[in-house]
This record gives sequence, structure tokens and C-alpha cells, in this order.
Amino acid sequence: MTQPQYKRVLLKISGEALAGSLSRGLDFGVIGKVCDVIQECCRRGVQMGIVVGGGNFWRGIKDGSGKMERTRADHMGMLATSLNCLALADVLEQKGIEVRVQTAIEMRSIAEPYIRSKAIRHLEKGRVVIFGCGTGNPFFSTDTAAVLRAAEIDADVILLAKNIDGVYSADPNKDPTAVKYDSITYDDVLAQHLQVMDATATSLSMDNRIPVLLFALKDPQNILRVVMGEKIGTIVKEEK
Repeated sequence: MTQPQYKRVLLKISGEALAGSLSRGLDFGVIGKVCDVIQECCRRGVQMGIVVGGGNFWRGIKDGSGKMERTRADHMGMLATSLNCLALADVLEQKGIEVRVQTAIEMRSIAEPYIRSKAIRHLEKGRVVIFGCGTGNPFFSTDTAAVLRAAEIDADVILLAKNIDGVYSADPNKDPTAVKYDSITYDDVLAQHLQVMDATATSLSMDNRIPVLLFALKDPQNILRVVMGEKIGTIVKEEK
């Protein structure tokens, strides 16, 4: 059997992806397929950390803009991510996978508080660790949380599973001449204001030299393909 290219990964899944064709809520058909692939990655010895967004329930800056105070709106977004964490954990456990949910905001009745050393120990024991509530601070996206957790657990790569199949020179839905990149540097992403992650997340990944692979979650098998080294989507990394 071919060995995985990455030993420890941080997978970022958007909340909207878990809603599938629904605009809100959870599509357990989609979640089940994603969990099947996570199970296969674990079976091949890959250590999996996961950060989940909350946009299928609430997007702080978007849903609360002009209607409520930003900090409180962001706190609601953090709580929305915890709903997705618990749903994902439940489906994984149904498949026989050991899971731990750790949250940046303490909610001891339903999840462990985030502790770096415990998270790493869980990963070493083959457990999937799902990180909820973003960074625990307002004004920071779950993309930034994903990079932060990746740096803390010494992940080999950040996998961005989104609704687009790579990084383009422009929005491909608006500009038919947009070019898809197979590889691009952090500096070019920032200079061209490309929508990979927000600038804070991109700068943090650049500072910590963590490559970012962006690919489409439409086919959940792409997670396994990327882990095994297949060239899918776009990789953002340092310039050689």
C-alpha cells in the first residue's frame, strides 16, 4: 500500500460544506461521506486534527453586521461551530472512530477545553481531534483558528476543503478568463488579494511555513487523494 504523503494534517471544513445542498443546517448524507474518508485516512496511519466552521448556522460578521455588536455576533459564531463539532464527532463515533472534541471556550459538560499537550497525545493515540469555537476570540476567523491549531500541533499541512476546486486569479464565477493555479506563494496570495483565506490566516501560515492545500469538498474522496500525494487543487507554500 502506498504510504501517505502527510503524517499529521489539519483539515479545515467549512460549515456550509456540511449543509450540502441545504442552505442551512446539517446534511448527514454529506457528513457520512466525509467521515468515511476520514476513517480511511486514519486507517492508513494519518493523524487527523479538524477545525469546522459554523456558517451553516451563523456567520458572525455577515449575519450580525449592523444588527448587533460585533463581539457578541462572533461569540454566537463560535457556538455555532460547536454544533458542527458534535455532529461530526457523533457520526465518526458511529463508525467506530475514537474522537475528542476540544473547544477554545470552555463547555466542560460536552467537550474538553483546548489543551495543546492533550490534543497531541490524542493524535498520537490515533484519535481524531475536532477543535471547536475558533480561537476563542472575536475578530478572528475559523481559517485563522485552523492555521493556529496546525502550528500548535505541528501539522505537516493544512487541508482547506471548500466549495471551490483551487485558487484562481479571479472569481471564476464572474470572470471566464480566470486562471487556476496549481501552486502559488503566500506572498502572491497576499499581494493579489486572492480569496484563499483571510490575510491574518495567510500571514500566520507563512510565518510558520505551513503549506496550505485548497481543494473542493464536493467529492469527499479528494481528502484522501490529497493526503496520499495526488495533485489536486492548489498548494500555497513558500517560494523555492
